[in-house]
Amino acid sequence: MLIGYARVSTLDQDTALQRDALAAHGVRRVFTESGSGVGPRPELQRALATLGRGDTLVVWKLDRVARSLPDLLSIQGRLKAAGSCIRSLTEPLDTTSPFGEFTFQVLGAVAQLERSMIRERVMAGQAAARARGKRWGRRRALLPEDEACVVSMYMSGACTMEELADLWGVGLGTIKCAIYRVIRPDAPYLTRVRSSGSRGGTP
Repeated sequence: MLIGYARVSTLDQDTALQRDALAAHGVRRVFTESGSGVGPRPELQRALATLGRGDTLVVWKLDRVARSLPDLLSIQGRLKAAGSCIRSLTEPLDTTSPFGEFTFQVLGAVAQLERSMIRERVMAGQAAARARGKRWGRRRALLPEDEACVVSMYMSGACTMEELADLWGVGLGTIKCAIYRVIRPDAPYLTRVRSSGSRGGTP
């Protein structure tokens, strides 16, 4: 069975183009949503949960389903575990074929190299800053530019939350809040932190 997924970034946009392309390729059931790719994407989760052995997830373009290469590889991992495949209508990627599976293996190697390079650059930058006398004490919060970097590194798979907390010299809770505000704004963890803050506690 073919299961389609279509997404646009804002409510002002329309998924009609994607839905028409999917229908032209025989896709009869399509999950659609509007919103940034960094959000929870509930319709994508429903689409993935629907797929079973022998089914194929069909998308117009890969950037409609994945926010980054590591995210794409994670989705492919879920599909493979379920015995399903993924196909892009506008890009030469179709894991129902041996070449498509090989392409994913190459992408995985590239992602691993990218994670290693990002981590090395960050560690080198931290070491150079320490050599210049900069010290990182524990802070209650990160600067906006630091939060953006933390989220980017976590989503790329370059570092775990614990490693990011160590790199920035902040508590694990600070890192969790920075990441969840972007990728899981409805996370129960954020609700507990906000409630604690309103009672005068600290995250």
